[in-house]
Amino acid sequence: MLFRTAWSLVLRKGGLGIRGIHSPGDTAPSKGKMPPYTNYHAQRSYPMPDEPFCTELNAEQQALKEKEKGSWTQLSHAEKVALYRLQFHETFAEMNHRSNEWKTVMGCVFFFCGFTALLIWWQRVYVFPKKPITLTDEWKAQQLQRILDMKGNPVQGLASQWDYEKKEWKK
Repeated sequence: MLFRTAWSLVLRKGGLGIRGIHSPGDTAPSKGKMPPYTNYHAQRSYPMPDEPFCTELNAEQQALKEKEKGSWTQLSHAEKVALYRLQFHETFAEMNHRSNEWKTVMGCVFFFCGFTALLIWWQRVYVFPKKPITLTDEWKAQQLQRILDMKGNPVQGLASQWDYEKKEWKK
């Protein structure tokens, strides 16, 4: 009940106008605004903007608008296109046209991947210390021989896989 009262008050006071409910922008026309700051907003999901694309017309465009009020059969194709361009910024085909922005994005991605690889290589060469001696193949072989000589874990470990008589791994 409280919601109904509040909603009727909002509608009576004009807080949400009838056009304001479905309009993406301000419902009032942009009088007094400079040309780049208009309320023109067109996209595929909302193709009919609240304002025309061109709000300030020169003499040629005003003459074309006057000619528009007459019969459209007398208008040429170029004049019809010019009238369309006064009302809308671009056609649906132009809106749906793929841009080449993906090339720029992929170029940036590859650039930063390459830069990161270069940075990692530089760190491995100049920043990180040398590998410890315990990671060399000679050290690992000596360590394995020491484990076998000590007969470490003879039931299930490495010593169980070594044949001490033939000095080779069991098959």
